[in-house]
Amino acid sequence: MSLRKLSKQMPVQSDIESVLENGYCIVPDVIDDSTISRLIDAIAKVETSPEVRTRQNKAFAIRKLLDVVSTAREFASSDSIRRLVEPVLGSEARVVRGVFFDKTPEANWKIIWHQDTTIAVKEKRGVAGYGPWSIKAGVFNVQPPASVLERMLAVRIHLDDTDESNGALRVMPGSHKNGTMEQEEIDRWKQGATPVVCSVKRGWAMLMKPLMLHASSSSINPSHRRVLHLEYASFQLDGGLEWYGS
Repeated sequence: MSLRKLSKQMPVQSDIESVLENGYCIVPDVIDDSTISRLIDAIAKVETSPEVRTRQNKAFAIRKLLDVVSTAREFASSDSIRRLVEPVLGSEARVVRGVFFDKTPEANWKIIWHQDTTIAVKEKRGVAGYGPWSIKAGVFNVQPPASVLERMLAVRIHLDDTDESNGALRVMPGSHKNGTMEQEEIDRWKQGATPVVCSVKRGWAMLMKPLMLHASSSSINPSHRRVLHLEYASFQLDGGLEWYGS
């Protein structure tokens, strides 16, 4: 079955408004079991490399997902995903990074409250407003101006049911409207806001703005919590910088 199969569910206007207002929304029934199985099988066949982090010969994190798993790159541009992205970013949107995560008994971690503040680019250039720089899995990462991150969208495709018991994402709605935060401002949000647990079923998608504060706990009942994290943008970067994944 082609990965270009249309999604069962398109985001409605209320979903788009939720992304813009709250920083996220959850869309049910985006991909079917056949597509999920193809993605899981393709990821299971990935060989160990610097781009693939494994425990007991099983991949639990793949940073260069679009390079390493061709099935995932095809899926990232499929009609199922474009139907989620285009209502928010427009028809020029394209995938600019892909990452895979899986929480298992062997790899069961927690993530503190943070924003996603870096992008992946093809080479390092001295461009005003971009920095600091780092290298992850052989790819240049840089913190861009907040205006870049504000125009991006992440799509998290869940290959397993995810809830509070196995490390579901927790978010602080509306926190994406405050630009890139210093730790003191993050701490104020932690004290004053009520987090929301994002329970997302297998085959569903979560759309989120990178600057929304989010965290996740270790799994209480770890099995699998496989997620494809795909980032999209519809614009060119400044100063000749190029998106790594495009």
